[in-house]
Amino acid sequence: MLSDAELDRYARQIIVPQFGGAGQAKLKDAHVALIGAGGIGCPAAAYLAAAGVGRLTIIDHDRVELSNLHRQPLFTNADIGAPKAECAARAARRINPHVEAVPMVERLGADNADALLAGASLILDGCDNFATRLAVNRTAVARHIPLLSAAIGAFDGQVALYEGWRADSPCYACLVGDDPDRPGINCAEQGVMGALPGMIGTMAALEAVRALTGWGRPLTGRLAIVDMLDRRWREVAVAKDPDCPTCRG
Repeated sequence: MLSDAELDRYARQIIVPQFGGAGQAKLKDAHVALIGAGGIGCPAAAYLAAAGVGRLTIIDHDRVELSNLHRQPLFTNADIGAPKAECAARAARRINPHVEAVPMVERLGADNADALLAGASLILDGCDNFATRLAVNRTAVARHIPLLSAAIGAFDGQVALYEGWRADSPCYACLVGDDPDRPGINCAEQGVMGALPGMIGTMAALEAVRALTGWGRPLTGRLAIVDMLDRRWREVAVAKDPDCPTCRG
């Protein structure tokens, strides 16, 4: 049940016909596991908390650095040196005291992914390396948890939803392969425009709310790509790989 304070807080989205009180109740019952409290994770955490997700587990082993602040607006100079997960969880609770925000200051890997992600309704992965992403994907497939994957480059970003345990739906490895040593995009090397992660993280949060509550067309099996150098948007289908070692059954 939603309290009077919650009904007032969420009134503007409850009155949206496609969402309504039923959607808000689903959000309150949901548990989102957020991988990474960086450029994508900060705006995603803020908007998931504001929207009313009941439980938000924030998993990140890093600490706040000065070079993070141009694109990770949950943090300030006072947070430098502190664990990102703890700072982000405190910020989420400040945004919405009705949300249970739990920090996990751990590096997620193949050995602990199952334990860290158990019980999640949805996983939102905004981390910056393939080894972690592939470990998350394997757990998502094994536990039948929808995986919302988001990534950024200097001017571009992408968001996709994977439900690889389904016979007609790909997993993340169907798109990128299963090589944990594949080189990823590193903001320290390639750079990134500060507002871009905010845009992609917010988009990921909105798609997470869509997936959890069922309005509109889900992004399952599709990759939304944004190129802000030339302001281009497109969406492409991701095919299920019949030889994928993670989801081929």
